[in-house]
Amino acid sequence: MRIAQLTYSTKPRGGVVHTLALAEALAARGHDVEVWTLGRGDDTAFFRPVDPRVDVRVVPFPPRDGEGVGERIERSIEVMAAALDTDADVVHAQDCISANAALRRGIPVVRTIHHLDSFTTPQLVACHDRAVTEPVARLCVSHAVAREVEEDYGVRPEVIANGVDAERFSVASSDADARAAWRARLGVYVLALGGIEPRKGSIDLLDAYALTRNAHPGLRLVFGGGETLFDYRDYRERFDARAAELGIHPTVLGPVDDDALPALVAEARALAFVSTKEGFGLAAMEALAASTPVIARDLPVIREVFGDTVLYGSTPAEIAGQLDAVLRGAASTDAEGGRVLARAHTWDRAARAHEEFYARVPLGSPR
Repeated sequence: MRIAQLTYSTKPRGGVVHTLALAEALAARGHDVEVWTLGRGDDTAFFRPVDPRVDVRVVPFPPRDGEGVGERIERSIEVMAAALDTDADVVHAQDCISANAALRRGIPVVRTIHHLDSFTTPQLVACHDRAVTEPVARLCVSHAVAREVEEDYGVRPEVIANGVDAERFSVASSDADARAAWRARLGVYVLALGGIEPRKGSIDLLDAYALTRNAHPGLRLVFGGGETLFDYRDYRERFDARAAELGIHPTVLGPVDDDALPALVAEARALAFVSTKEGFGLAAMEALAASTPVIARDLPVIREVFGDTVLYGSTPAEIAGQLDAVLRGAASTDAEGGRVLARAHTWDRAARAHEEFYARVPLGSPR
């Protein structure tokens, strides 16, 4: 089968990680797979090496001074649509930008809706909604999000759970040298991944850390990752103002080298996964594989995917209470259950399920 996977960035965002891992798993199963993406700035390749069996197509996307979010989204769609030239049997978009690019070319597209977003920029709203309603078939990585899509749009996606490279993070848990390097740099820390964004609940985490730090002197709050096409400058300004008000100086690592990420996760005393919206929780699943306790916001999707393998807290006070319990060694988490759960979500299993789904896709008209 010839399969084209589409994504919007070369950076290590959750959907991009998903795109590459799924493409590689499908190629390993003998399919002819290509991945299309936008290369912002000088990017000519993804954030990590890609299995050579996958054909990577990076479409140049040079910056433009003074460009607003809406204009950048619209240009992203136009640039990818103009370049997209594929004879694949199945074209599968992992985000609204690449889905809209395929739709603009009149290409029947499958869409994975990782989660629903609430935007105010008109171009983003239109991009988001069109990429839900117009694909020929839809997938979600959890039943909770599939139910949201059905409630909001009247269409019910099928569900194929995410995969996770559990072995990579499991090995990192016993990599003493790599963990020691992070410990020497950061000391004792609680980690949040995905950058500083409204959806990540970053300000709630600041407030939770403020409630915890006096009982645990020396504890650092560390943020990693966070490259995105969207503009969260207003939220970052509120985050910085709140940090200054609380006297907190978080460590903001920015994008973390892919090879260094597992040890960073494994050495953390806890992963704070307090997003207000999630589709599956890949970073949290990776943390469980590394035997790192996870504190998650109490969302239906997290309950569905993780059960009792994580600790739940939705308010800053609840998050702080769970973090304090972890740091005191008083948290009741099922570490072995977490490792078993992570190992069960293989990318080969996900690829097999996608094969079966693709065979049923009606490429002629919207479902």
